[in-house]
Amino acid sequence: MTDSRFRVVLVLSLVLTLSSILGSMAAATGPSDPESAGDTEGSPQERLADLFARAWKHQLAENPLLATSLGRRGAHDRLLPDSSLAAHARRAKAARAFLTELETIDHTALDADDMADAEVFRWQQQQVVDEFAHHQERLPLTSDTGFHVGFGRLPAEVPLATADDYAAYIARLEAFPRWVDDHIELLRAGKVSNHTLPRVTLESIDAAVSAQLVDSPSASPFFAPFRAFPEFLEAATTEAERESLRADGEAATRTVIESYRRFLDFLRTEYAPAARETIGASSMPEGDSYYAHRVRHYTTLDLTPEEVHQIGLDEVARIRAEMTAVITRAADAAAAAGDTSVPREFDAFVAFLRSDPRFYADSPRALLEYASYLSKRIDGRLPTLFAHLPRLPYGVEPVPAEIAPYYTAGRYVPGALDGTRAGTYWVNTHDLPSRPLYALPALTLHEAVPGHHLQISLAQQMDQLPPFRRELYISAYGEGWALYAERLGVEVDFYEDAYADFGRLTYEMWRACRLVVDTGIHAMSWSRQQAIDYLAGNTALSLREVETEIDRYISWPGQALAYKMGEITIQRLRREAEADLGPDFDLRTFHDTVLGTGSVPLPVLENVVGRWVAGQLPTPTH
Repeated sequence: MTDSRFRVVLVLSLVLTLSSILGSMAAATGPSDPESAGDTEGSPQERLADLFARAWKHQLAENPLLATSLGRRGAHDRLLPDSSLAAHARRAKAARAFLTELETIDHTALDADDMADAEVFRWQQQQVVDEFAHHQERLPLTSDTGFHVGFGRLPAEVPLATADDYAAYIARLEAFPRWVDDHIELLRAGKVSNHTLPRVTLESIDAAVSAQLVDSPSASPFFAPFRAFPEFLEAATTEAERESLRADGEAATRTVIESYRRFLDFLRTEYAPAARETIGASSMPEGDSYYAHRVRHYTTLDLTPEEVHQIGLDEVARIRAEMTAVITRAADAAAAAGDTSVPREFDAFVAFLRSDPRFYADSPRALLEYASYLSKRIDGRLPTLFAHLPRLPYGVEPVPAEIAPYYTAGRYVPGALDGTRAGTYWVNTHDLPSRPLYALPALTLHEAVPGHHLQISLAQQMDQLPPFRRELYISAYGEGWALYAERLGVEVDFYEDAYADFGRLTYEMWRACRLVVDTGIHAMSWSRQQAIDYLAGNTALSLREVETEIDRYISWPGQALAYKMGEITIQRLRREAEADLGPDFDLRTFHDTVLGTGSVPLPVLENVVGRWVAGQLPTPTH
C-alpha cells in the first residue's frame, strides 16, 4: 500500500500509512540548493555514491516523518513536511538538477549493480519532474487516501516512550493547521487551473474527515496516547509532569479537530461546488497527455492507454474461461455430495456466492480469526518458495473504524524501517456481508505473505542497497509481485476448495478488469455506471466493493493498472527463465532474484533477471 503524488502506496498503496505516503512524496525531494553539485573529481562510482548520499540527506530533511521512522532524532521530530506549492516547485527544480548531475557521470565505468541503482534513481527523479509538469500536486487526495487519512496514523507511527517523544508528538499535532493550509492551497490552485477531483469521489473524503470531528478531545484517536502513559515514562516523570503533558495533548488535539473541521468546511462550501462533474482524467486541461503520463508512471512501461485496454480485454477473456471451469468443478463436487443447489451458469453462480450465508463471517472477530489462520498457514509454506525470508514479523488488525466504510477489503501497513514496529495486515470488518470468505485466501497472500509484507520487509533489510532504494515503492513492481503471489497459492495447495480458487480467480479478474475500466474511464469516456456494470459482471466482488473500487479508480488515474501489468511481466520473466534453464531452473532462487532487486521499474527488473539467467547458463566452449 503508495500517494497520488509519487507512490503508490500503497502501497500501497498500495498500503497507505502516513510514513509510506510521505516517504514516497519525499522521494521526490532534492537539495535545498539544487545548483550545488557534488565533487566532479572522483571516480564514477564515488560520484554516484556521493549523489545518492546527498539526495538521501535532503530527502530526510524534506520529510521529517520519514526521518523519525528511521529512528533519527532531532528538531525534525516536531515537524510535518512542507506540502505547499512552493515546496513542490522546489522539489521539481531539485529533481532536474539531480538528473543533470547524473548525466555527467560516466555510466560505461559502472558495474551492473551501480547501473541498476542509477536507473532507479533516474526513473524516480524523472517522475517528480513529470508530475509537476502535469500539475499532479493539485490532485493530492483520492477517494480513500491523502494527508487527511494518513495523519490519523500518527499516534501509531511515531515513537511514544519518553517525555521528549510526547513533546514532539504534541508539536506535530500543533503543526497540523499549517499542513491543512498547504493542502487547501493545492486544491485552490487546482480550482484555478481546472485540475479538480471528480465530485462523485468527494463523498468518501467528506466521510473520512467528518469521522475526526468528535465532540471532545478525549474521544479523539489523537488523544489516545495521553489516556495511559508507557511504564517507562510513568517511572521517569512526576504526576504533575504527566498532567502537564496531558493538558498540552488535549489542547493540541482540540487544534487538530478544529483543523479537520475547517478543512471539511472548505471542501463543502468552496471546493465541492467547483469540483468537476466529469470523471475521466481526459476531461481536464491537457488531460490526454496527463493520463498517458499516469499510465507510464504506474506501469513503468511505454504503453498507450489503448494498448493497455486491449491487454485487459484479452486477460478478461482468458480468466473467464478458467472461472467457468472452476464453476463446473464446484458444482460437480457439490452434486457428488448430494447438493444440487450450486448453479453452473456464471451469473447465477456469482449471485449464489454473493448471497449464501456460508460464505460470510458472522462477526468481525470471526473474520479476523480466519484471516489470522490463513496467515499462519501460508507462513508455513514459505520455505518451499523462498530461500531468504524477512526478519520482521507482521500482525492482523481491522481497518480503522473511521475510514472502514469507504475503504478497500484489506491493505498492508509497512513496519518501521528501523525494525521497531511490525508490519500489519489490515482486514476490513465493516459491513460483513460485503467481505466474502472465499476471497480472503487470495487477499491474505496479496497483502501479507508472500505478497506485500515479504517484499517490503525484505527490501527494508537490504543493507547493500542505497538508503533511498530501501524505502522506495514502485507500484508496478510491488503490486505486480503481490498479484503474482496470489497465484503461488495454487503451487503450494493453499486454496482448500473450488470456492477459494474461484475467489483467487475473481481477484485476478478484478485486476484484469482494472486495465479495461481505468482506461475506459480516463481515456474512452466511460460513465461510472458503465464501469460498475463491467466490474460487477465479470467478478464475484460484492456490489459494495465494486462501487468502492470504481470510485477509487476515478479519483486515482492509472494506479489500478500497476497490478496486472506488473504480474504479467513477472510471469513472463519466469516462463522465459524456465525455458532457458530447463531442469536447472530453481524457483526459490528465481524468487530471491526478483525480490533481491528491491523495488524497481519493470525494465530494470527484466535486466536483472536476464543477467541472473545468463549467469546460470553453462559457459560456451570452443
